[in-house]
Amino acid sequence: MNNKPYITLEEALAARQEGKRGVKFLTEANGCLSGCCSGVTIYSEKEFNPAPGYHDDQEGFFVLEGEGYAKLGDCEFPIKPGDSFIALPKVRHTIRTNDENRPVKVFWFHSAV
Repeated sequence: MNNKPYITLEEALAARQEGKRGVKFLTEANGCLSGCCSGVTIYSEKEFNPAPGYHDDQEGFFVLEGEGYAKLGDCEFPIKPGDSFIALPKVRHTIRTNDENRPVKVFWFHSAV
């Protein structure tokens, strides 16, 4: 484990995997336990991903910018800056924007159950 319980934006951007639309911030490398991690992802697609993600843990979201829709399982709802929602373990989830010129940017975090 890294003894540094924080990360700078520059370090997070430098560690970003090529081709990924998200940036991870806190991870186990910074002391998070049991799969805890956080980051930011930008969604510019106007259609939902046909293969939504899911995890063994829960994932919370906070909308930073843009307007669009989130889909948790069969539940679809509008989202805008300031909204929060959670995808419980094993629930398929995805996000889309209303306008590809104004993507939806979300802060997300994973936490153990």
